[in-house]
Amino acid sequence: MATASVPESELSTGLLLFLPYRALESRVFAVLASAGFDDFTPAQARVLQRVGPDGTRLTELAGQAQITKQTAGFLVDQLEKAGYVTREPDPSDRRARLVCLAERARAAQPVAARVVAEVEAEWEAHLGKRRMAQLRQSLTLLREITDPYA
Repeated sequence: MATASVPESELSTGLLLFLPYRALESRVFAVLASAGFDDFTPAQARVLQRVGPDGTRLTELAGQAQITKQTAGFLVDQLEKAGYVTREPDPSDRRARLVCLAERARAAQPVAARVVAEVEAEWEAHLGKRRMAQLRQSLTLLREITDPYA
């Protein structure tokens, strides 16, 4: 299947990686919306996904999401108003604050995880176990040189 009349052989690897991700993300957002989690945007979700189990400093969220600290602050403000995160004192530095997952975010996580598992099962059914394992292995190897937070 070509995109916008571009032959498959001419699609960049980046686009070939992005298309399935976008389809996965769309499915996750649709199911989350139907479960009542329809009050956050993909940009907010990209920040929310990076909040660690013990909280994460705003500067770290900005760096990991590759956005400015001001943009991260704006998105976190919105997530806080919607009840997905809280800001708590950092026990290692009382001057700093941690962005922490609130109960609403924790309730959305298993819903999203179920959709991701369903999509990955569909991909495995389409590709076969061996090819899916090779895909995961290849992407894991690429992460070594593309993800500074790996």
